[in-house]
Amino acid sequence: MKRQTGLRASRRTASSAPLLLLAVLLALLPALSVLTAPGARAAEGDPTVSLSKKEAGKGGEITVSGSGWRAEALLMLLICGQSTPERGVIGGTNACANADGRAVTTDKKGAFSKKLPVTEPPKPCPCVVHVATVTGEQALADAVFTVAGHPAKDLPKQTGGGKLAVLATTRLEGDSSLLTWFGAPPARGLVFTVGNLGSAPVKDPVFEIGTAHGVYAPQWEERQWRGTVAPGAKARIELPVELPAGAHGDYQVSLRYGQKVLAEQPWGVGRPWGVTLFWALLCLVVPAAVFRIGMAVVDKVRPRPAGSHRTRPPTTRRGPKRRGRSGTSAGQDATTATGPTAGAAGNAAATTNATTAVLPWFTPDSAPSENRPRPTTKGQA
Repeated sequence: MKRQTGLRASRRTASSAPLLLLAVLLALLPALSVLTAPGARAAEGDPTVSLSKKEAGKGGEITVSGSGWRAEALLMLLICGQSTPERGVIGGTNACANADGRAVTTDKKGAFSKKLPVTEPPKPCPCVVHVATVTGEQALADAVFTVAGHPAKDLPKQTGGGKLAVLATTRLEGDSSLLTWFGAPPARGLVFTVGNLGSAPVKDPVFEIGTAHGVYAPQWEERQWRGTVAPGAKARIELPVELPAGAHGDYQVSLRYGQKVLAEQPWGVGRPWGVTLFWALLCLVVPAAVFRIGMAVVDKVRPRPAGSHRTRPPTTRRGPKRRGRSGTSAGQDATTATGPTAGAAGNAAATTNATTAVLPWFTPDSAPSENRPRPTTKGQA
């Protein structure tokens, strides 16, 4: 009996061994997938940037390479002045050659390689090649670079141990005017409260206001606030924010001081319906005016039918009434005569009028007439 129970136990352990091995493999599978995932090791460290040349003149070209970035991320490569890797780009992208920048997309391992033309930045050196993400989580890295022949200048001195932080929620104040309804640039005031958490005062701090629409990266503009924030004190700051003309939709307003984004505020801008109304009226008025002008031209140049231009008959002036020599009574008028007699009288009046018109020196009173007595001459009775 003991021998049979031992055989049964050995058989049970032999049959359960594959099941235990399968369970161990399933438990180790997630760890193995993490170790063999592409780019996992690169994602652990900070993003890095390397250059093929440390110095080059204007018109040259360098190759910028990097690793440790987010997989398939869109990056922007810029040459910036007044910058160091330790202090970053002082003044934001206004110190960079933005017109000659290049964009690149990282591969699945978070690496890239791109050629960049060498141009002079608007600020003097020390210079860096600045690489930053355009969309998604913000990441950046700088590499020291020297633009040969470009002027150099010392970096501005740091103000000390001053450190600003936003203490209250930011908000946008202001209303749109009637001109904004017709496409004028929308404008607001970004209001926030900052406190100096450092040990030194901050005088005339320079903030950066960024406006982003949709998935595009924010466009940064410098805004300087005049004043001093003492250590441990706080101040209420209002900075102007303005969008381009005709802007509408959902915007994101960001506030940055140094290299740190302090706050973000959404801004919904209504559509300028006045512009839409203007174009709608223009589409109605212009075709109507063109139609009226075309009809006037057609009416002017079209041929006229025969007989439409009839001359107005001349008006005849009726002469004085005359009595007939015979066949009419003393009180009979010319209008009561018979048809032929009336026609003859009318012809005679027309002839008289024509004669008067042709010979203006004759008047009805001075014209010769048969009814008037003839003048007698001397010697006749």
